[in-house]
Amino acid sequence: MVAQQSERFIRGRKKLEEVIGGTGEGVVDSFAEVAPDLTRYIAEFPFGDIYTRPGLDVKYKQLAVISSLASQGDTALALKVHINGALNVGWTPNEVIETFLQLLPYAGWPKVQNAVAVAEQVFKDRGVAPVWNDED
Repeated sequence: MVAQQSERFIRGRKKLEEVIGGTGEGVVDSFAEVAPDLTRYIAEFPFGDIYTRPGLDVKYKQLAVISSLASQGDTALALKVHINGALNVGWTPNEVIETFLQLLPYAGWPKVQNAVAVAEQVFKDRGVAPVWNDED
């Protein structure tokens, strides 16, 4: 790990724990031995600088992140972490799926299908599921 932890790093690790919880810590820490600077960069920039900005609450920041990751495709690891984060900050499984469905005309079917598959695994791991009714 980094010998001296900056204020940004400490602030970022705190925000990472708040939003992502243990899943995020595990992913970030998995880089510590092979790429310690990557661990520091993740804590400092997205979580220490971006997630702590005013203007949007953390719930909407997570919505933006899962939308972006789903639209990019080939981001299953990060998407899994951030779907967990979305659930942690108050999004429901239905809202996560609806977010991905909203991306169909913009990101395309394969990316949305991949995102839904990642969400399905996260939901299974957490023991939650969307609840659909006739009005949905």
